[in-house]
Amino acid sequence: MPANQSSQDTHISEQDYLAGEQLAEVRHEYDNGKVYAMAGASKRHNKIARNLITSMADAADHSGCETYFSDIKVRAEKYKTYYYPDVVVSCEQDDSSDYYLEKPCLIVEVTSASTLRKDYLEKALSYQSIDSLQAYLIVAQDKPQVDMLFRAEDRSWQLQQFSQLEDGLVLPCPDMTLTLAAVYSGIEFDVSNEE
Repeated sequence: MPANQSSQDTHISEQDYLAGEQLAEVRHEYDNGKVYAMAGASKRHNKIARNLITSMADAADHSGCETYFSDIKVRAEKYKTYYYPDVVVSCEQDDSSDYYLEKPCLIVEVTSASTLRKDYLEKALSYQSIDSLQAYLIVAQDKPQVDMLFRAEDRSWQLQQFSQLEDGLVLPCPDMTLTLAAVYSGIEFDVSNEE
């Protein structure tokens, strides 16, 4: 699909979307026939994503898992969506494609004001439909806050919120404790507006 073509009035198949993404200069996400161009990320966003990948890489390697970032899509078959998470971990054999995963166990989105609604609503719904997914982290950029949606033993989804730098998240995949201090290493927050 040409970059200037409106995704709002065009319906394309999953196959056409996947073929087009391999040639596209701009990444696009796919939602049941609609294609949406992705905006660029800030330095802060990239630094947080890098911190997450660095923090998880050793634990993932020792668990026989793979850690991917930003250029690998996740497919949610039920909702016919393909999203590019900021970080995704997979511990199962997932050979359906070299360009997307269908069996992730952990997905992380670094959110911003412009993506907040989509990350908490649309993506959360799609991601939770993936049977292999054990946890979905939504990481704020403007303050130390990580919300972790995780699958409980009864398969229901639960929410834990973390907002102190000394807080540690016990991740089910990879098996590790992730501290907010590690997530936000090197990030400064504007506290001048706090009362």
